[in-house]
Amino acid sequence: MAWLTLTRGLRRYPVRPPDSGMARRKSLWERIHIDPWLSGLLLVLMGLGLIVLYSASGQRIEAVYAQSIRFGVGLVVMVIIAQFSPRTFLRWSPVAYGVGVLMLLAVEFFGDMGMGAKRWLVIPGVVRFQPSEMMKLAVPLMVAAYLNRCELPPKLRDIAVCAVLIGLPVALIASQPDLGTSLLVASAAIIVVLLAGLSWRLIGLATVLAASALPLLWMNLHNYQRQRVLTFLNPDSDPLGSGWNIIQSTTAIGSGGLWGKGWLKGTQSQLEFLPERHTDFISAVLGEEFGLIGMLSVLLLYFMIVCRGLWLSGASQDTFGRLVAGSIILTFFIYVFVNVGMVSGILPVVGVPLPLISYGGTSSVTLLAGFGVLMSIHAHRRLLSR
Repeated sequence: MAWLTLTRGLRRYPVRPPDSGMARRKSLWERIHIDPWLSGLLLVLMGLGLIVLYSASGQRIEAVYAQSIRFGVGLVVMVIIAQFSPRTFLRWSPVAYGVGVLMLLAVEFFGDMGMGAKRWLVIPGVVRFQPSEMMKLAVPLMVAAYLNRCELPPKLRDIAVCAVLIGLPVALIASQPDLGTSLLVASAAIIVVLLAGLSWRLIGLATVLAASALPLLWMNLHNYQRQRVLTFLNPDSDPLGSGWNIIQSTTAIGSGGLWGKGWLKGTQSQLEFLPERHTDFISAVLGEEFGLIGMLSVLLLYFMIVCRGLWLSGASQDTFGRLVAGSIILTFFIYVFVNVGMVSGILPVVGVPLPLISYGGTSSVTLLAGFGVLMSIHAHRRLLSR
């Protein structure tokens, strides 16, 4: 009887092992909510970016120092953002979206001109930044927050609301004019809608409407934007004018051959035939100096980052997290695809930088902030399980 009583007591009140001996201690990476594999891949990519940038900038060490500082700021922002719960992003996404739209409106009236476009806001003596870059995160966060409140898959009414949320900032960015950034912002938000389970019928309807709107879009493009499309179709029509960029870019990539001409030994880049070689066309410098092997190695690194990001996003256990994480990593893939396609001549030139390799401050910090959101979603996935 005593044995039976003891057994029943054990079943009712099971003995738990002491925490000090059995509980697994969290690693440093888990405590700071950072994924070591993704972080390591990003650090390797940034290191390669600084090496290529030194050559592409005409061996200006000042550019490398400036980019290193921006990478450092971006990494700090990534770690800080990863500490916040995704519920915080869900709660504050309307505020971020509203502030972003107001800043885009401020650009229209008080923006700083540069290279024929008004895209920057300047705080005298503090910083000069591009508000449109921030919308690459704010817009998909806002769309995901709205769809998180809706029944999925989204109905036509919900898609119409999303179209308004996307269309307003995209129109403001396109009017700066900045066609490349506006397309990236639209793509990031549209990916959120697609991941929400959009039916094939609605996808087909949207495709038909987009195709029918192409003549209207063509009529509203700036002259230089139309010329870019025509140049894409026939670069040799104006080899010394609008076709110069793409001709020099493809020449640089082709002359690199299999192994490349060697670091700092590219002729098209070092002799300044290649325009914007440290920003939009840095892929051509990479192809000329490191050849096909170098290009494939960098693309493999990008592929590994995308695969790791998709794995992290797939582990999310709530709607908002899955939508945002998927949008962040797929938009990163679009960055790479559009830049490489643009430089190699298979896509029109739209001014999209190569992620974490091209020279740029706001874009690098925004990208790393997005990876911080992705890591936060993965780290807090169990807390958000419904």
